[in-house]
Amino acid sequence: MSKHVHEIRDPIHVFVRLDDDERRVLDSRPFQRLRHVHQLALCYLLYPAATHKRFEHSLGVMELAGRVFDIVTHPANVTDDIRRLLPELAQDDKLRYWRRVLRMAALCHDTGHLPFSHAAEEALLPEGWDHERLSRALIEGPEMRAIWDALTPPLRVTDVVKLAIGPGKAKDLTFTTWEAVLTEIIIGDAFGVDRMDYLLRDSYHTGVAYGKFDHFRLIDTLRILPTVASAEGGAAAEPALGVADGGLHSAEALLLARYFMYTQVYFHPIRRIYDIHLRDFLSAWLPGGKFSTDIAAHLGLTDNQITVGILDAAADPGKPGHDPARRIASHHHFKVLYQRHPEDMKRNPNAGQAIYEAARDRFGEANVRHDRYSERRGATVFPVLGKDDRIGSSGVLSEVLQHLPAIAVDNVYVVPEQSTKAADWLAANRAGLIQTPAEVP
Repeated sequence: MSKHVHEIRDPIHVFVRLDDDERRVLDSRPFQRLRHVHQLALCYLLYPAATHKRFEHSLGVMELAGRVFDIVTHPANVTDDIRRLLPELAQDDKLRYWRRVLRMAALCHDTGHLPFSHAAEEALLPEGWDHERLSRALIEGPEMRAIWDALTPPLRVTDVVKLAIGPGKAKDLTFTTWEAVLTEIIIGDAFGVDRMDYLLRDSYHTGVAYGKFDHFRLIDTLRILPTVASAEGGAAAEPALGVADGGLHSAEALLLARYFMYTQVYFHPIRRIYDIHLRDFLSAWLPGGKFSTDIAAHLGLTDNQITVGILDAAADPGKPGHDPARRIASHHHFKVLYQRHPEDMKRNPNAGQAIYEAARDRFGEANVRHDRYSERRGATVFPVLGKDDRIGSSGVLSEVLQHLPAIAVDNVYVVPEQSTKAADWLAANRAGLIQTPAEVP
């Protein structure tokens, strides 16, 4: 390992330390490209200070990953049962190796992000592709592979891939129990440091308090624990990231922060319509209406080129994507006509769809947009180590998590020139539009 240490200032974590080897990854083209990819897409049009990039987020993820690793592998925090399940914990050379892999994977986990991050990924990549697959291609590519091979000791590229994208996105790879636990440190649903960093960082830059939680306390209480079923003898032992009893409230705060950041920032209706306008522009502006999966093309395309394209198209009615580009450049976005309402959902779970279809027929398809999302995942469950050394489930011990609502959005938008007329139309026809077939006379 290199003896030289570099410090990079970071507004969330004060500073991040990198040695020479990590600096080589930092200076690579795949990583430097992240200086030009916004973390929150066009969110800065709504929250002007939200101009932060994937670059500093990835640095923060690396720093937090190292902290979590040091806590959960510390001998004082490891039980005899976990030592038997994870023999790597007793092998100093393996711990040093995997700590390096973990930090490198954390640095590289977002290198595959498209311009403006998630805003257009699902609709504008060829089938079977996502940013994780692009990240893997970069990690396995010749530039990054040369770095892994030159390290002392060299890192196995497959190990970096596994920890960076996880078993859900690397189904062709076999994960050991140890590797599965380490992957949780970066991208886990409960305590992934990717989530910790983006909540803290996005909250800081948007100027809201929703994303704040005591991450210092939470990290200090993280443990590798057997899952509840295995602890009770109902299944084979399966280690996972959990929390000691004193950190349960910090864990609740993390998941509450996620809920509030999604409902108040990430799914803010104006932020969402800008994403839709951006997708509309890109589908007209990109060759063939899709992003290329060629790695050279990926490395050469950032938010900068897209922004130039938007401004160019906005100024010329003859250019592809002129209308959505004009709406982005002039802040002339579609207006909210309808938002998801609990009373409407009781009558018709597809109320938003019904209103969208009626509005589309009334005002024209080009003048109406629909944005619908419903979280499919269940409650986040993780093991909790009680003061009496019993392992419990967060799903039982935390009433807060038991009642945490699912994240859902169902918005209908209309072109601003028709917004007043559309609002009057909806007010006069809402009850009839959302009635279920059983209510039709």
